[in-house]
Amino acid sequence: MEPMINIALRAARKAGENIVRASDDLERFEVRAKGVNNFVSDVDVAAEKEIIYHLHKAYPDHAILGEETGLSGSEDADYRWVIDPLDGTTNFVRGIPHYAVSIACLYKGKLEHAVIVDPVRREEFTASRGRGAQLNGRRIRVSKLPGLDGALLGTGIPFKDHCDDKLGPYSKAVEVLAGQCAGIRRAGAASLDLAYVAAGRLDGFWEIGLAPWD
Repeated sequence: MEPMINIALRAARKAGENIVRASDDLERFEVRAKGVNNFVSDVDVAAEKEIIYHLHKAYPDHAILGEETGLSGSEDADYRWVIDPLDGTTNFVRGIPHYAVSIACLYKGKLEHAVIVDPVRREEFTASRGRGAQLNGRRIRVSKLPGLDGALLGTGIPFKDHCDDKLGPYSKAVEVLAGQCAGIRRAGAASLDLAYVAAGRLDGFWEIGLAPWD
């Protein structure tokens, strides 16, 4: 396994352990709105700091872009890590056990490595450019379905502050796709939806307006 994957996994595991521990006592943690129907908790911030600590310790010259803390390091750094410390915060604060830690590494703007850890199910998805993807160390592959007939798709529905310009195109896409596939799922964590596509659990995924860390 690539050294960078190992470092990212170590960071994601530690953050994931802290997140699961926090889920047992959600009332202790403050949840704040950072936008309309867009939430951040103390757990998100603490998990991001944990990840940044491990990445900076291993690669002090790399830049890091976090969902909660923004960019640290040089804007011109060849290597840039992109972090979503808790993808699925709304699920988490509602006690729905479907969320993930997502870490990616870019080299000169191209995605090289990715780690998505589901701390509840203890599933660790990893991928490196040109080396395929793995789940808990075993090779995974996308679905063999040749088209939409029989396909199960994942998506993310635009919420309140995205409705004005995105809900119309999204609704049209649902109308078109729903008549051609076997089903559409909206689980609430885009990184896991994409990991499920890589593992063949979903046959495809689409969402409008995702951020880089998603």
